Amino acid sequence: MTPAPRDPGTLARIITDKMQAVRPWTGRSLVALAGPPAVGKSTLAEALVDALQADGARAKLVPMDGFHLDNTVLAERGMLARKGAPETFDLQGFLFAMSRLRSGGEVILPSFDRDLDRSIAGSIVVKDDIEIVVVEGNYLAFDAPGWRDLLTYWRFSVRLRASREVLQDRLIQRWLDQGFDPVSAERKALENDIPNAIRIVEAELPTSMVLEA
Repeated sequence: MTPAPRDPGTLARIITDKMQAVRPWTGRSLVALAGPPAVGKSTLAEALVDALQADGARAKLVPMDGFHLDNTVLAERGMLARKGAPETFDLQGFLFAMSRLRSGGEVILPSFDRDLDRSIAGSIVVKDDIEIVVVEGNYLAFDAPGWRDLLTYWRFSVRLRASREVLQDRLIQRWLDQGFDPVSAERKALENDIPNAIRIVEAELPTSMVLEA
């Protein structure tokens, strides 16, 4: 039996309390929420934005998944089966987007539709009055060329961790929820998602705090 994820509201409050110790900040601040697939980043990121807004901050969520390369591009490169690996993202586009976000002003970004399995252009609007942008993604604290440059953008960063067994169970369930049969769901988790998770764990960069999900 897979343990239930820790309450995201509780985790969000732990993060905001820690952030208060290093605030106030000037200008727009980017807060990174990193960790392997299925660790609970998306749910926690939403709870964190809610908690920041409850504290009076103008906050917005920006997931990294909008920078997935399109399936047609991945197929042409022979990488469709590895979707979600670092090489399957538009890293340079993401770096540029983070630079624009940190500079302030309105920024329009893509999102990712999991049901359609594709990015949707121009679907996230970060208005010019947003003070804190919560960015969530697998490789936000990843020690590899290009990716490690992201650390210069984060005012505060959080890593979520969970055991391999927990991640595996959650990943299989994720694919089952997407309509895959049990054999296919397990294969997709074990052949792609878990190897990606292992890469993330083996190349961790320091973050402001670490939480067990």
